[in-house]
Amino acid sequence: MDRLQPAKSLLLEKPTLRTSHAGGERIKKDSPEEAALRAWVDRLVKLTGDDLAAALRYREEEESGGGRKPARVELRRLTHSQFNNTVRDLLGDNSRPADRFPPEDFVNGFRNQIQAQGLSPLLIESYSQAAEKMATAALRGGDTRNLIGCAPGPVCRKKFVRDFGLKAFRRPLTVDELQRYEALFNAEKEFLKGAQLVIEAMLQSANFLFRLEDSKEAKWKPYATANRLSYALWDTMPDAALFAAAEKGELATTGGVQRQVRRMLDHPRARQSLNEFTGQWLRFDRILTAAKDRRRYPGFTRETAVAMTEEARIFVSDLVWNDKNFMELFTAPHGFANSDLAAIYNVPVPASEFGRVQFPPASERAGLLGQALFLSATAKPDESSPTARGLFIREQFLCQHVPDPPAGVNTNLPPFTAGKPQTNRDRLSEHVTNPGCAACHSLIDPIGFGLEKFDAVGARRDKFSLSTTGRTREDRDKKTTHWQLEIDPGGFVAGIANSQFTSPAQLGAVLAQSSLCQECIAKQYFRYIAGRAETGADRPVIRKITEDFRRSQFKFKELILSLMLARETAEGNQHVVRNHQAR
Repeated sequence: MDRLQPAKSLLLEKPTLRTSHAGGERIKKDSPEEAALRAWVDRLVKLTGDDLAAALRYREEEESGGGRKPARVELRRLTHSQFNNTVRDLLGDNSRPADRFPPEDFVNGFRNQIQAQGLSPLLIESYSQAAEKMATAALRGGDTRNLIGCAPGPVCRKKFVRDFGLKAFRRPLTVDELQRYEALFNAEKEFLKGAQLVIEAMLQSANFLFRLEDSKEAKWKPYATANRLSYALWDTMPDAALFAAAEKGELATTGGVQRQVRRMLDHPRARQSLNEFTGQWLRFDRILTAAKDRRRYPGFTRETAVAMTEEARIFVSDLVWNDKNFMELFTAPHGFANSDLAAIYNVPVPASEFGRVQFPPASERAGLLGQALFLSATAKPDESSPTARGLFIREQFLCQHVPDPPAGVNTNLPPFTAGKPQTNRDRLSEHVTNPGCAACHSLIDPIGFGLEKFDAVGARRDKFSLSTTGRTREDRDKKTTHWQLEIDPGGFVAGIANSQFTSPAQLGAVLAQSSLCQECIAKQYFRYIAGRAETGADRPVIRKITEDFRRSQFKFKELILSLMLARETAEGNQHVVRNHQAR
């Protein structure tokens, strides 16, 4: 509410659609309902004294989640990426079996969200087949001492079950589990066959396939912490040092967790894990499965698409691991190109593959928005798409959900005709005049209009080119007419003040300075790490990690550290993370 100008309060402006938002008009202007709402606003802005204090306390309680504990996920299934990495580190198996599993669905922008982690019959069958193959391969020929860890014998059978079980389940086995797997081992007289049977059984166990996120067993709490850290930072199982830290109780303090986080961030696995986040957040899958009109874009190939993802990966990694300001994601005047991308950018081919290239000022490129990945992945096969580009920015960089079109609405644009050649802006004008479209498209199309100087593969253009094919009345032969139309590149971001722009570079500057965008980056990483969307109870965590991100001058590694520590505290495991001074 605006206490100085009550009539300008968002509580009035949004429901009546005087301020654009995705919800559309909920209350008719000048209606009795609006009058009632206005009276309520007038009452609220006049609150003073104890009444105002009570209202502020209520708001603070709501923002903090009302004292509720964050939603807790007891078990999370290994993602395909985590499955591959875990069997690599557990068995030395580099065959990436999960690449052949049924594909994972994107939910909330990521493939690791808990609500999409069910077990279909096909996936269960895939797990069974993979376990059998990997168990056989693990003990087939060669030196198995590293895996077995002792000389074959009765004592070794017990030791193998205990040691391998600790690593496979990422926590110590119970007495019942030890007895059950020892019995399974002893069912085979031949040592390696018994070991193979144990490996195969454990790889199909829910204790292997699901992560230990929390436990009622006090003795397993430190291992739950180790699991959370390892799969968050490395996308794989804990290593020997992290297991040892859990066993020794070193993860029971904030300092102990912080030391492990910093150690793990220095390991190459942290880079691989960040690549997985980057690929999902920026939706590499869209360009890797995209098709472009070969007549209009003959240079676009599968290799070109892969190069686009590689550039984005290198670009993000450079910002993170070299401790640069992460908001340069939108403003950096350079990219990392190979020969295919250099041709799109119209810059000299760098001396080394994916070497750094400067974008000429006249190119109006900057950051991710000026790179081919974003511009291509948010385009159609034959043309750019202002709607897709605006939608991507709203959802991925501002964390604002735009609803799907209403049922029955025709989403096809009018076709080009020789009698009426139009730019994309002209063809999309119906989105503004049609009430069924305007509420959402007024939020996304104006963003995409400011990027229209770039075509469907990300190459810059000064004119909007189109062609129409018809027939002459005289000979009925095909006749092609070519058009070069002026582009109006003016765009803006509704909801962000002074956000007018005409290029990726200008839009990048708007986003980099936007508190919405800065908080969204923190939210997106939270969603990826937590495996779910944030709730009201997560507001304190989101606020804390965003503030830490800003204080660090937007160092992404500090955002990671802040989230790891805040997450451990928010889990409510008071004996897992305690402040030394509080002791």
